[in-house]
Amino acid sequence: MVHLQSLNTIQSSLSIQSKRYKKLSFKPHTAKISSCLVSDVNPKPITATNSASVSLASKELMEAENNVMVGTYARAPVVLERGIGCKLYDVDGKEYLDMNAGIAVNALGHCDPGWVKAVVDQASTLTHVSNVYYSVPQVKLAQRLIECSFADRVFFSNSGTEANEAAIKFSRKYQRYAHPNSTNPPTEFISFFKGFHGRTAGSLALTSKQQYRAPFEPLMQGGGIFVEYGNVAEVAKLVKERSIAAVFVEPLQGEGGIHSATKEFLLGLRSVCDEAGALLVFDEVQCGLGRTGHLWTHEAYGVYPDIMTLAKPLAGGLPIGVALTTEKVSSAINPGDHGSTFAGSPMVCNAALTVLNKINTPTFLSDVAKKGNYLKELLANKMKGNAHVKEIRGRGLIVGIELDMPVAGLVDACRENGVLVLPAGEGDVVRLVPPLVISMEELEFGAEVISKCLEAL
Repeated sequence: MVHLQSLNTIQSSLSIQSKRYKKLSFKPHTAKISSCLVSDVNPKPITATNSASVSLASKELMEAENNVMVGTYARAPVVLERGIGCKLYDVDGKEYLDMNAGIAVNALGHCDPGWVKAVVDQASTLTHVSNVYYSVPQVKLAQRLIECSFADRVFFSNSGTEANEAAIKFSRKYQRYAHPNSTNPPTEFISFFKGFHGRTAGSLALTSKQQYRAPFEPLMQGGGIFVEYGNVAEVAKLVKERSIAAVFVEPLQGEGGIHSATKEFLLGLRSVCDEAGALLVFDEVQCGLGRTGHLWTHEAYGVYPDIMTLAKPLAGGLPIGVALTTEKVSSAINPGDHGSTFAGSPMVCNAALTVLNKINTPTFLSDVAKKGNYLKELLANKMKGNAHVKEIRGRGLIVGIELDMPVAGLVDACRENGVLVLPAGEGDVVRLVPPLVISMEELEFGAEVISKCLEAL
């Protein structure tokens, strides 16, 4: 793994100044850990003993975590305590600009006043009742989602992977409904290389990255049919040869490295699915709800799915997942076919209504698009001529910087200098998914830190 090794040879600190921000200094980089929480092939666990720069209070907490938690996360050596807007603060009071938003979750930043009020008001009234009963916020949120999307029906869950599990079950049930006289209705699924649909068994079967799949194989039968992103001809061929219930695709791949679909690709998938009777499922768990400057990413292409899955930003940090469907799909689903104890709780739905209503305005969405363009311009100008930069890409406020080397060291250096970013792809892409409310000045600061850290490579 490549880190900022050249920083070890820098005797004097390199400093930059950004308006209204204190000086940043780049100290010798000695960390032997990985911040690639999602994309590292061989992440090293982070403990107090290999985190020399953290405080005693942080080390004690990290040691306690290491003694009680299952070791599924290679966490960065930061103990976060509070947040406001686009800023986070650790237990030692150090300030960070949050350019990952809890992996594209905190669309309104931290402690948005309207969101806090929605949560507190509902928590003091009614928090949870299960789906044995009706509740007002759940129905209101479902109505609102239908009003601003292609969908006729809504199913709530608690996460993105759960939303995709629902889409898998709905697709298979629909095919049974559509083929009432068949003993072998379509049950297989096509998805795409570099796609990510979740960690549970069904969703994982549709996710191509082998390091996620290998420890748990054999996975769900009918998954694992992968096609290169953008290759409609291969999808058409497989649909004719196999028994395909649905095609799952992200209109913009996030974890896979920030790859945008083309209109021709999505139109082609829609045509192939319609001809074969397969369903088209858009996974907008990461790219949906304003992230690209459109409420839903697929709206930019004028192509609409049979099912769309949502999750990350919708409840502003509380757990939620949604499968939005057409009436055609919903007509195949009966009571008892699927369910969840916690899904669609009054408190979570009330929070989600606040988030959705704030994002779904022309001004808010146009501002996201403008900020995204500005961020890409800033990065392109500051990184111009840097031999390590292969491409800067993305839509709205989901931006990727692809390098010709692993990005782990850059992620670490940015964090040391007060900017939190994420890896993506094969560990060679810096993923920027800040809160959608981030200011132009904060974007300038973030771009400056990232570019200065990159210069030290």
